[in-house]
Amino acid sequence: MRIGRREFLAGSIGAGVALAATASSYGRILGSNGKPRLAVIGLNGRGGDHISGLKDNIVALCDCDEAVLDNRIAGFGSTGISKFTDFRKLLESSEIDCVSIATPNHTHSLIAMHAMLAGKDVYLEKPVSHNVWEGRQLVAAAAKLNRICQCGTQSRSSPSLQEAVEFVRAGNLGGIQYAIGTCYKPRMSIGKTAEPLKIPSSIDYDLWCGPAEKRDLFRPQLHYDWHWDFNTGNGDMGNQGIHQMDIARWFLGETQVSPRVISIGARLGYVDAGDTPNTQVVLHDYSIAPLIFETRGLPKDKASQESAKTWSANMDTHRGSRVGVIVQCDHGHVVIPNYSSATAFGENSEKVKEWNGDGDHYANFLDAVLARDASKLNAPIIEGHLSSALCHTGGISHQAGKLATVAEIKQAINSDLLFLESFERMIQHLTENGVDLNGETVLTLGAELRMDGVSETIGNNPTASRKLTREYRRQFEFPTF
Repeated sequence: MRIGRREFLAGSIGAGVALAATASSYGRILGSNGKPRLAVIGLNGRGGDHISGLKDNIVALCDCDEAVLDNRIAGFGSTGISKFTDFRKLLESSEIDCVSIATPNHTHSLIAMHAMLAGKDVYLEKPVSHNVWEGRQLVAAAAKLNRICQCGTQSRSSPSLQEAVEFVRAGNLGGIQYAIGTCYKPRMSIGKTAEPLKIPSSIDYDLWCGPAEKRDLFRPQLHYDWHWDFNTGNGDMGNQGIHQMDIARWFLGETQVSPRVISIGARLGYVDAGDTPNTQVVLHDYSIAPLIFETRGLPKDKASQESAKTWSANMDTHRGSRVGVIVQCDHGHVVIPNYSSATAFGENSEKVKEWNGDGDHYANFLDAVLARDASKLNAPIIEGHLSSALCHTGGISHQAGKLATVAEIKQAINSDLLFLESFERMIQHLTENGVDLNGETVLTLGAELRMDGVSETIGNNPTASRKLTREYRRQFEFPTF
């Protein structure tokens, strides 16, 4: 069920939000010290970094896990911080100008939409959405409501990467041939239980589920491992990999979703409660230069699986990139190994130029809020949406795919030579980890998706099209614009 703005304001949030959404100028509600008054929603994981980076502006904290909330309040080191367990109650407050959101992926867009309707500006963790449709709704809402909405892809605020992008796109290494994003990050089994997880009494589980299907969980822990469940997360491509996907698309200069998408992957090396791939290659077949994304959660070989320590210490790299990006050009290439540095190499692999230096992404958001100028944002919601959508369409291809043998997959992609090369590296990686690819059919050949870049729809696969959005639970319906 999808509802319009008027029905939303009259319904699930209540009159307090309606009043906030119709408030007059932003300047009227700024704190007495002239600083935007901010609340952090979602306090585990990335929420801790939000608290650290935005501490001087924080007036409230919110989490549906009271144990987490109380712990953060106790450690804040300041009095007068309001606390909320329900984000909807927080948004009724006229004492809050903006929010930062670091909840699980499946609630990112919904809370951000509610916040903007309530007259708040938003700093939103990556990915900005759980599916393509709701991300586009955020873009429309930010524009129509004149809200400042920043995506938490902090690389966009790095001066070094800004300069590296400019250097490459100015043609200093010739034309771009392709970009490869790599997310080779250690991901051990999350376990699998015979009995459903007992949700701690400190957690409002209905609110935690929000728009997602409310179901029993057969894993040892609720927090963080939601990433590996398509109901609530987007796998590592949509967790860590969204950063590298964004950097790769930034270098390419693409401003739409890719016209053709294919995934190959599976969850291999162990059996657990997760259903997102821990091994995956995705082709985004842009017409000028393709973008290939590679995800690996297993270490470099079977021996490295001995312990968490050896697993983490022995991850693969590709051309100097572990969790990073390689941009290949006609006369050299650039390696971007992290969020704040890059190195350009010439045709003979000689070092041509280096860039180093980080930026303050939170400060960039607050500067834009004070100026009431979304053009000042380094990572406006449209950029976050597009890069998130690339992760989502790769996931959709996988979910709409079918099991296939190695030979069948090679036959299907034999005209995509660069993609075939990535796939063959994947096969070698899995072989080194003791995965039997000859005796069993374990890999999923994703559906080939043909995307319309303007409408962001899939034109050739009705089954896959349905995964561009989701069914939203009652009382967590998504407003449309």
